[in-house]
Amino acid sequence: MIDLRPINAILGILIAILGTMMLVPAIVDLVSGDPDWLVFVVSAGVTVFVGSSLWLAGRQEEPAVLSVRQAFLLTALSWIVLSGFGALPFMWSAPDLNFARAYFETVSGLTTTGASVISDLDTMPPGILLWRSLLQWYGGIGIIVFAIAVLPMLQIGGMQLFRTESSDKSEKFLPRIGQIANRIIVVYVTLTVTCAVLYAITGMDLFDAVNHAMTTISTGGFSTHDGSFGHFANRTAEYIAVVFMIAGSLPMVLLVRAFAGDFHKLWVNPEVRLFLAIIAVFTVASTLQQRAFHLNYGEESFRLALFNVTSLITTTGFAAVDYAPWGALSDALYFLVMFLGGCTGSTTGGLKMFRLLVLASAVRQHLRRVIYPNGVFPIRFGATPVTDDVAASVMSFLFFYIASFFAVGLIINMMGFDLRTSFSAAVAAVANVGPGLGPLIGPAGTYGPMNDTAIWLLSFAMLVGRLEIFTVFVLFLPQFWRP
Repeated sequence: MIDLRPINAILGILIAILGTMMLVPAIVDLVSGDPDWLVFVVSAGVTVFVGSSLWLAGRQEEPAVLSVRQAFLLTALSWIVLSGFGALPFMWSAPDLNFARAYFETVSGLTTTGASVISDLDTMPPGILLWRSLLQWYGGIGIIVFAIAVLPMLQIGGMQLFRTESSDKSEKFLPRIGQIANRIIVVYVTLTVTCAVLYAITGMDLFDAVNHAMTTISTGGFSTHDGSFGHFANRTAEYIAVVFMIAGSLPMVLLVRAFAGDFHKLWVNPEVRLFLAIIAVFTVASTLQQRAFHLNYGEESFRLALFNVTSLITTTGFAAVDYAPWGALSDALYFLVMFLGGCTGSTTGGLKMFRLLVLASAVRQHLRRVIYPNGVFPIRFGATPVTDDVAASVMSFLFFYIASFFAVGLIINMMGFDLRTSFSAAVAAVANVGPGLGPLIGPAGTYGPMNDTAIWLLSFAMLVGRLEIFTVFVLFLPQFWRP
């Protein structure tokens, strides 16, 4: 049987931290004179009490050493359970959402997806707006630690290629994660503060600047206004957002090294190079498409193309303009970008660049073997040879990723939604992008008009996508629960 004590202890700490964070929007609402401050205080009390109880029930004298099965269970439970407690303010305060929609909003926040069922953001109390941003910021840190510490150990989707420098192959958390966690937090906070200061300099008020900084660095995309970034009509802020969305999409470990003065490893990293190259190619394509169809011209066409492409490939989901009426070619370009995602060890969702590189190398290997059947052509990630089990893991992940997208899209389509809405919602959820395509769930819409069944399905899809698919599906195998 799986020993649940260390899982309870760690999960309890995470829940207690989430509950403590609820006091921040409570203070903001109290200062602004909004009565919802009491909702956050009560929610914080309930959440901290449950979290503390779990920690007390699971703590041990010896440091916790997690097996692979425990790590799988803890990872899945973290996002599932935290989303339940994070939903409390959405149900009891101004949005007055039912549990399905409150859970969806919280899952979207913690997974840094950015899909929302809430409209009329401009009239919402400041506390609930700040809570949405805090969820994404907290989720962003969790995703980074998850990607660096847990996924390599679980050998999911080829992530074992990114095992930190340790010869220890035993079933436990990677030793170095404790050593680099503090540095990651420092870099994450520094980027957030810098982004907020620059936003404020461009003319955003302090509240908007802080909220948008948190959701930019976490590549989450929640905004304090219905018009998202388009509300500000601020070109400088849009360029700043592009820079920090890209920063949030780069491998955090490499950013830590860059902050220490070692920029070389960041630049020569094959993931980073491919990521920047894809942004450049799709930005040029979108710019030309706007000009060819007489949509926008000059600097505006380039800026909007760069912002939209960066927002989608980083799975942030900010919108500077409603691109839904731009036509089928624009839909095709942006739909493809939504699949891709950023780099490993970042806050982004999607396929990730390293999987694309391994896939390209595997295809190249196959073609060479067709010509030279007896030749030896190893699959590589950059200059690093990739073992067969890593390549097989990447291929399996790609299959399940596409299968999940099609399954979710077909189910939503059978509920009566059109194909454009159904499949863009599916990829937006599985890839943790946020907004889909079309007038309903596009950059100018919300997921509010969807029924609760679709909302629950998309919540599950966001969790599956964020947890790299296998982490969730393996829990359904009977063998997982056998001693």
